[in-house]
Amino acid sequence: MNRLLADHTLPVLRRSGNYKPCIHRHNNLVQSLTTEYKIERFKGRVDKLREDVVEMFNDVSEPLDQLELIDDLQRLGVAYYFDGEIKSTLEKIFEDQNNNHWEIKDLHATALKFRLLRQHGYAVSEDVLESFMENGSIKECLWDDVKGSLSLYESYYFSSEGDSLMEAAWCFTTKTLREHLDDIIDPILSIKVRHALKSPLDWRMPKLEARWYIDVYSRSNNMNPALLELAKLDFNIVQGVYQEDLKSFSRFWNELGLANRLSFARDRLVESFIWAVGMNVNPELRYSRIQLAKQVQFITYIDDIYDVYGTLDEVELFTDAIERWDINSIEQLPDYMKICFLALYNFVNEMVYKIFKEQSFDVLPHLKRTWLDLAKAYCEEARWYHSGYKPTLEEYLRNGMKSIAIQICIVQNYICSENPVRREALTFLMDMPEILSSACLLGRIIDDNGTSSHELARGDVLKAVQCHMSDTGCTEEEAHAHMKDLMRELWRRMNKYRLQNMALPLQVVDYIFDLLRATHYTYRDGDGFSVQHDGKSKILLSALIVEPIPG
Repeated sequence: MNRLLADHTLPVLRRSGNYKPCIHRHNNLVQSLTTEYKIERFKGRVDKLREDVVEMFNDVSEPLDQLELIDDLQRLGVAYYFDGEIKSTLEKIFEDQNNNHWEIKDLHATALKFRLLRQHGYAVSEDVLESFMENGSIKECLWDDVKGSLSLYESYYFSSEGDSLMEAAWCFTTKTLREHLDDIIDPILSIKVRHALKSPLDWRMPKLEARWYIDVYSRSNNMNPALLELAKLDFNIVQGVYQEDLKSFSRFWNELGLANRLSFARDRLVESFIWAVGMNVNPELRYSRIQLAKQVQFITYIDDIYDVYGTLDEVELFTDAIERWDINSIEQLPDYMKICFLALYNFVNEMVYKIFKEQSFDVLPHLKRTWLDLAKAYCEEARWYHSGYKPTLEEYLRNGMKSIAIQICIVQNYICSENPVRREALTFLMDMPEILSSACLLGRIIDDNGTSSHELARGDVLKAVQCHMSDTGCTEEEAHAHMKDLMRELWRRMNKYRLQNMALPLQVVDYIFDLLRATHYTYRDGDGFSVQHDGKSKILLSALIVEPIPG
């Protein structure tokens, strides 16, 4: 196709996203971060506390007590220390379920067992609820069982498509928990119910949830001092690791200089890093965490080129340059695109070199294709905008599954975190399997739910809600309700894949879910990525990176 070169001589009328400058001063704030919680200093104490918790596993014999211990470990953020103990305990509970009905009259116990087994990939049937059902709903005599209803409410979010009993349970528990909000006597239970109704456990960022739960657990009657101390120490030590990683990322981004050369784009260094923490929680995932933070920043800058600043001719040329992946192809680009392409080219190729040096595996074709797919999706949206075209919801979501950038993040994160990279797993991800396509669709809807009002105000193309309104003639309120129902449906579809054997390591499945959790948190109450001045990013920075938990 013949294209005119982008004209560098005539003045170009460009759009503006009206983005506020970054509120986080990289060098002043980030580089000054420090902590006394160094692993070298506290390793001995951590090891002793881990031994104490292992003894707790040995001392606890009742299945419900075992499940509650596992639940506490997960919510406190220290379950990764005890993977072996957790796996063997859940395996035994799953194998014994047909011969041992210890939980049959306890709604809390039944729901907790269902949730933890489903979470860990055990195909436990929703039929465990049958003894609590009557005429297609939960028995009315359980209306006042708030603890049981809370456990059942949380377990619903680990159910799958087709789990009709769980759908009925969700309707019951949502209603009863809301109606009991003001008359729950137990203060800790009241806090947990309000927290769950705001957002269920399975939709929350694990590390942020751990900080919240450590405070709640410290005030609980069944608090174990050794477990609480381990949770606090681990959080603070890992926070120190995050600080060093953020410093490294900040130095890289400042030395790159794109923030000065592309001043029209969103400079969201801290938000990008927190997103990377959400997906790479464990401290040892340093390389993949830092590389993902860099990638999210590149995606943000390139999104703003296509969405706001670039002309249609320019973005088509930029897409062409990514497809060619050739330094010589940048001659036709305007200067602001040249420096962006060169920075991206070097970033990707350095990763390719590292992986090839360590594993003799060339991942360049895979990374190039993910960037090209993203660029083409951005370009399609640019064409819609410049032509005034209004896509149907089906058209919008088909393209939006690519433009949401979930696949590109998952592919790179897998490449950077796995050694060795498994060719069959990488091929599986590149072919957009159902678990990934569902995640992309869900991410698109979550994103639109938080950003559409801001983006429509500057004249962007219609988002999912508006496309649905245009297709059906429904009201905006009805369209938002439809999208919320679709989000729940997609989360449940995602849960189905937890129970299937796929060509993916379980760690990668966790990455997909954790990326969706970070997305949900970011856009739950509006655009928590672009709009820094709502205070959300400062709260996150303080909670996850800056302020340790008092001992």
